[in-house]
Amino acid sequence: FLMRTRTLLPKYTRLFKEAQDITDVDWRLIAAISYQESHWDTFSTSPTNVRGLMMLTEQTSDMMNVQDRLDPKQSIPAGAKFFLWMKDRFPERIPEPDRTYFALAAYNNGVGHIEDARVIAQRLGLNPDSWADVKTTLLKLNDPQYYLNAKHGYCSCGAPIIYTESIRSYYQILLKHLPSHSPDLEPYKIAVN
Repeated sequence: FLMRTRTLLPKYTRLFKEAQDITDVDWRLIAAISYQESHWDTFSTSPTNVRGLMMLTEQTSDMMNVQDRLDPKQSIPAGAKFFLWMKDRFPERIPEPDRTYFALAAYNNGVGHIEDARVIAQRLGLNPDSWADVKTTLLKLNDPQYYLNAKHGYCSCGAPIIYTESIRSYYQILLKHLPSHSPDLEPYKIAVN
């Protein structure tokens, strides 16, 4: 990750900052999402045909008016807008940073399973607005005792937990090393210790 922040991130920093200007989502969080999705590989394509720096599906691309998912100028702002759209699916009463964590998990796995896990959390006497509580109940969605009664059914929900926690880690590193309004990065600006 640190090597790519020196070699690849500078190519896209301006675009991440432009996406921040459009969405008010911290550009470093957008960059962390993009790294988790594609490792900042413009041509990244998954077996399920999600593509580009932000790994957009065809459906998401259509929704965000993206013509070319492999074009960073289209992919990055669309991914940031989609993340914000996901975040808006969750009640405003959910405090930060939990609402952001729910949106990250939903970016990876859809809102439905996250909402199912929130319902389970509430039934178990846990806080449905707490990521720490909900991530424990996400894992229950692979147990028939829980998924048979869940609106969206079975989920192998370890993936969105790992996804969210990885982005949190990448974001913390970027916060530590890059100021929010730093000039465009020069290669090798971040020291690797």
